[in-house]
Amino acid sequence: MSTELKIGDRAPAFQMKDEKGNVMKLSQFQGKQCVILVFYPGDLTPGCTMQLCAIRDDWKKFREMKIAVYGVNHAGPDSHQTFIKKYTFPFPLLIDSGKKVSTKYGAIKPMFKAFVIKRSVIGIDKQGIIRYLKRGMPKNTEILKALQSYV
Repeated sequence: MSTELKIGDRAPAFQMKDEKGNVMKLSQFQGKQCVILVFYPGDLTPGCTMQLCAIRDDWKKFREMKIAVYGVNHAGPDSHQTFIKKYTFPFPLLIDSGKKVSTKYGAIKPMFKAFVIKRSVIGIDKQGIIRYLKRGMPKNTEILKALQSYV
């Protein structure tokens, strides 16, 4: 079952590959920059497309604050590459094999005798502390405001 994290908790360590096979670890950002993880249920689905396109459309604001943004779900590299190419996302999509990272971050829920990713946005500061956590599809202005004093 998933873990219930809260603001102020240390973010669980993880390692995932992106759509190109590059390995991303939370520890590589320690002391350098804030990270936003956007857990979403599926590539090329209406709600997920709308959420990630909104981040793409506000990309300049995320870059100005030097925040690293990653989409996260369990789909493979081919699906992620297709999604990125179709919507020109300027950020990587990470592959959560076995939904292990989603489970660590409490971004998983039971549905139809299986476990699916629960739409969640988690902001982590340079010290690895969770500073923003919202289930659902928050506005980018809310995310950026929450991390403003930690960049």
